[in-house]
Amino acid sequence: MLYARGKRARGPVVSALALALTLAWPYSQADAEVSCPGDKPASIVVNASGGAMANAMRKAFTDDFETIHGIEVIDTSPADIAKLKAMVTSGNVEWAVTEIGGQNILRAVQEGLLEPIDYDIVDISGFPETVKKNKKWFAKSAYATVLGYSTEAFPDDHPQSWADFWDVEKYPGPRSLRDDPADNLEYALLADGVAPEDLYPLDVDRAFRKLDEIAPHITVWWTSGQQPAQLLLDGEVVLASGWNGRFYNLIQDGAPLDIEWSEGMMKLSAYGIPKGAPDACWGQHYLQVMTDPKRQAVYAEEIGYPGLHLDSPQYVDKKLAPYLPTAPDNIDKLIWSDLEWWTEHGAEVKKRWTLWKLSHQ
Repeated sequence: MLYARGKRARGPVVSALALALTLAWPYSQADAEVSCPGDKPASIVVNASGGAMANAMRKAFTDDFETIHGIEVIDTSPADIAKLKAMVTSGNVEWAVTEIGGQNILRAVQEGLLEPIDYDIVDISGFPETVKKNKKWFAKSAYATVLGYSTEAFPDDHPQSWADFWDVEKYPGPRSLRDDPADNLEYALLADGVAPEDLYPLDVDRAFRKLDEIAPHITVWWTSGQQPAQLLLDGEVVLASGWNGRFYNLIQDGAPLDIEWSEGMMKLSAYGIPKGAPDACWGQHYLQVMTDPKRQAVYAEEIGYPGLHLDSPQYVDKKLAPYLPTAPDNIDKLIWSDLEWWTEHGAEVKKRWTLWKLSHQ
């Protein structure tokens, strides 16, 4: 497939699958007849990561919600727990639904920022037992922060670990990491020889000492999900951490980049209803649309993030498997982020990260 910089040409397999699922799967009368207290709003706001994810969300879930319920969905971004807390604290909640960054899930629950999920509306009976215990957040999909690399810069031998990422002599060129301590502390420790099973509790001092070594070679500290893949595509960097779906989104169109799954950090993509949301009931119905296994398959085809409904994989094209974090060849290479550690230490580490970044400007 030819790839034109700045343009996307969705592959025929994806569009054919999406069309087939749409034609074979009409909306039910029960879907259309749901109701919530009060007048139906003209619109609701759904806040998430934006970019390619917003496009995938719209194709897989949002367009269907609008068709079923006759309510416009206004997309905003990015996912921001500080803004969520400010809205809830002030009582001026704009979002009916919001994505919550993986390391902030438990924090949002503990700080009382979320409404309970109404499982009379949101049907997760087909989900794994491990996520059914979540009372205040909805597990939409799994994703990994992985090492992306330019196949033009490394056509034969590419970095296969974070120790390789730190090896600027063997693998020269500008690099990019996220402007956030989450994942970066883990990568630094892995690069310094810590075994995956020994990562937690994180040795923060050791991690920052190792980050001191790589900082001069980080030309861009990325802040939005689409940045890393675009930086690689544009040749501004040759290596970057990033979310697997954002890399996949360009790889499927023939972009000269690829993913190294080893030592990637695995998380769940979480969504919730902000405490005090004025359209909370309709937010619950939006989450319900996201539980459908066929819609989850469309989402996975679009952006490479697999849904958690146990029936969803049967609707996903098998050619997609190498790009899913849950694929057998990938999942054993990944490391699950310790949400409890980040919930307890995240705020403190974030302050230190900010000061550390200032010292390296």
